[in-house]
Amino acid sequence: MKQRKLFWTAAFLVGAHLMAGLAGFFAPYHYAAQDRLHPYASPSLPHLMDCSGKIHLRPFVYGIRNKQGSFTDYQPDCSAQMPVHFLVTGEEYSLFGLIPSSLHLFGVSGPGEINLLGTDAFGRDQFSRVVYGAQVSLLAGGLAGVLAVFAGVIVGTISGFYGGVVDEAAMRVAEIAIAVPSLYLLLAARSFLPLEISPLMAFLLVISVIGLLSWARPARLVRGLVMSARERNFVLAAQGFGASKSYVMRRHLVPMTFSVALTQLAILIPQFILAEVVLSFLGLGIGEPFPSWGNMLAEAQQYHVLASCWWMLLPGLAPVPFFVAYHALADALQKKTKVNL
Repeated sequence: MKQRKLFWTAAFLVGAHLMAGLAGFFAPYHYAAQDRLHPYASPSLPHLMDCSGKIHLRPFVYGIRNKQGSFTDYQPDCSAQMPVHFLVTGEEYSLFGLIPSSLHLFGVSGPGEINLLGTDAFGRDQFSRVVYGAQVSLLAGGLAGVLAVFAGVIVGTISGFYGGVVDEAAMRVAEIAIAVPSLYLLLAARSFLPLEISPLMAFLLVISVIGLLSWARPARLVRGLVMSARERNFVLAAQGFGASKSYVMRRHLVPMTFSVALTQLAILIPQFILAEVVLSFLGLGIGEPFPSWGNMLAEAQQYHVLASCWWMLLPGLAPVPFFVAYHALADALQKKTKVNL
């Protein structure tokens, strides 16, 4: 049962990250494509039955038109039925940023559009932006997690192996890092960085800030494991045969920390995804026009959007399945580690 849970959780995460990497294929439109004639259009879901009660074998969406006397309220146009086609040619994009392609999973022909999650103030398709936003938020969380765990393994291994003054100094710094609330520490660190920077530089700075401020907990766990392992017979035997300290750490101690490092990675990634969302929501992370789940939610700070356009809150639900899956993965890895130990 535990192995099955681990398998399906890992399969979901691999599939979801693969979908984010292939965002251009799954998204019907480019994240910056605008339809200024239809800002804040509500979601248009596929139908199989039209207004007259006739059933269609191929799903379709209705066109929309402005309600009489309004420029912001829309109603379905039953006279405009646009069939949904699969594997269609559309706007060009790059698979994984490397391979050019123009093939999309689905779309509609003609002047109409399919907006599964509605549109924003510029008429940009919310579904496409959520899928593209997954690239930013998931990649930021994953890279920051790898950076934090890598730093934690290095510091924890050195601290646990050498002990003494090195251990005392490292653990005091770690205690300070743990004691300071992470959100305030993130905001304080980000406030020292320039605001007017390119989206790529902002992305790298967010990863660096999040990752380098969160190494302390993995370091403490690794340090305890290394302190226990350095007294084992195979480590003492390696030292007795003249192995250097760097060799012992590299070949014997660091590999023993892999299971703990993987568990910590599964725990930290959802926290870092949330941290990126919060920073971007506050305008301190990735900026427009590149979408992330955080800066997409920022538009909902306006009262009229919050009151009338409920679909603008949907990007806030996008991280939830990943939080659940990563915590399930961490739980499964932790139980497996206990069994192996």
